[in-house]
Amino acid sequence: MSVFERVFPLANICHSRHLIPTGQQPAARAAFRYPNFRYFMTARFLVTASSEMQSVAVGWQIYSLTHRPMDLGLVGLAQFAPGILLFLVAGHTADRIARNRILRACYGAFSICSLLLLALTFHGFTAVWPIYAVLLLNGIVRVFNGPASQALLPLLVPNEHFPTAVAWSMSTFQTAMIFGPMAGGIIYGIAGSPIPVYCCAVIAYLSALLLMWRIRVQSATSPRTPASLTMVLEGFRYIWRNKLIFGSISLDLFAVLLGGAVALLPVYAREILNTGAYGLGLLRSAPSIGAVTMAIALAHWPLRRRAGLTMLACVFGFGVFTIVFGLSRNIALSLAALVLLGACDMVSVIVRHTLVQLATPDAMRGRVSAVNMLFIGASNEVGQFESGLTAQWFGTVPAVVLGGVGTITIVLLWTWLFPSLRRVNELK
Repeated sequence: MSVFERVFPLANICHSRHLIPTGQQPAARAAFRYPNFRYFMTARFLVTASSEMQSVAVGWQIYSLTHRPMDLGLVGLAQFAPGILLFLVAGHTADRIARNRILRACYGAFSICSLLLLALTFHGFTAVWPIYAVLLLNGIVRVFNGPASQALLPLLVPNEHFPTAVAWSMSTFQTAMIFGPMAGGIIYGIAGSPIPVYCCAVIAYLSALLLMWRIRVQSATSPRTPASLTMVLEGFRYIWRNKLIFGSISLDLFAVLLGGAVALLPVYAREILNTGAYGLGLLRSAPSIGAVTMAIALAHWPLRRRAGLTMLACVFGFGVFTIVFGLSRNIALSLAALVLLGACDMVSVIVRHTLVQLATPDAMRGRVSAVNMLFIGASNEVGQFESGLTAQWFGTVPAVVLGGVGTITIVLLWTWLFPSLRRVNELK
């Protein structure tokens, strides 16, 4: 075993040449036979975990400086705004430049953003606008990281092992979403400062960069079609004409946009539940715990019937548990509501992505996916801004409760407006 593999043990998981003969390697772990895949999964875990860890520190730091919920909403807006202008450019770039090269640049840029946050904190800035400037830069990097990361995965394993590679990729992502916020909250709570969190983020990003240098892939050849406004509008037009796709994407957009309580978790941790930075890490991790649990359950017991009604019911449940969380004053009940909220959201995500992929011809999938990514970003980051804005106007608890009521209203309205959604039976 090399020094590198001893430093990054996750990169050497399930190395069949040393552990199990190839013919006896379990199919579920077959993707780990390929070093490129192991390196990429380790790098993705480090990047996702450090991003979530850093988000906890940024949210806690900003709210400690201003005590204004609106400023927490601006965190999401600052990171989403670049995507509105650059999502097509980023997708086009991922088709013209080697994806591993793009990811190396992104991981290096992520580490620079963490270094800037570290420098600002060391300098003792009391204004928040420099932090927003760094978050805006971080948002630009995220726009290019997303398409390149998704497009790289098919190049790391043979086609026959790609389904298991996708499953492991989702599991790695959700595990990092659990670990990152918890680690960020614990480190911040022990140190009483975001400085150690930013230091850990820099180290993690640079470690991911080293792993990306180990990946060697043959770039796929693709047509050199220039990005154009016509190409964008064609994707929008196709979604508008296909009511099943439009209904499922817009349901997620408006339901999550209205029900986004995650941006206000620092307020709940500090002023309502009185749990401090430790509790904030737990609260941030809770939805991912529910999501990864539900993902495992659906992998073993996939939906066989009434998939459309199940999706609508789970988005309805998302709204209900948002209301429960908003009204709760007990940390255990709040955590349980967030876990169930995350579980409901995962059902919606799986059904929606399956519907979109199956209902879209292969020639249109790239453009439809680009629009879908924009909608997902809008529902998450703009949802954070909406939560911060309404909390500034009406108060934190009313804002969360009204968001949950809005999500339930959207479900009832979409059930009537898009009958094709509720008629979807099997996902195949």
